[in-house]
Amino acid sequence: MSDLLERLRGRGWRLTSQRRVVAEVLDGEHVHLTADEVHARAAERLPEISRATVYNTLGELVTLGEVTEVSTDGRAKRYDPNAHHPHQHLVCTHCGTIRDVHPTDDPLAGLPVDQRFGFTVTDAAVTYRGLCPACAG
Repeated sequence: MSDLLERLRGRGWRLTSQRRVVAEVLDGEHVHLTADEVHARAAERLPEISRATVYNTLGELVTLGEVTEVSTDGRAKRYDPNAHHPHQHLVCTHCGTIRDVHPTDDPLAGLPVDQRFGFTVTDAAVTYRGLCPACAG
């Protein structure tokens, strides 16, 4: 059972067969699928699942804070199930591959106080960009 499924059960979220298959498809450390990719993989397991059901389920998971939408460089939104595990992203600028990374530095510490303009900063999102080994080679 995935961490996502466990979290959803703990919240008392009703796990229909459609919701379960979407959560199962999203399971994994470096999973950053588009909605269409989620639908294609879910349909392999549950052929009758509709694209609308997948989109609605992803929207619910984002609203619940159990999945994060990741947008990079105008490409299709991707869905990250690691919403409860602080991390940043490494993105290939050629093929769009996304990997989770866990830098040791606190990204908030890198913003000097005089550059905060009075904001109480609570979060920072850092995206590292470059070429993956397949695209660089």
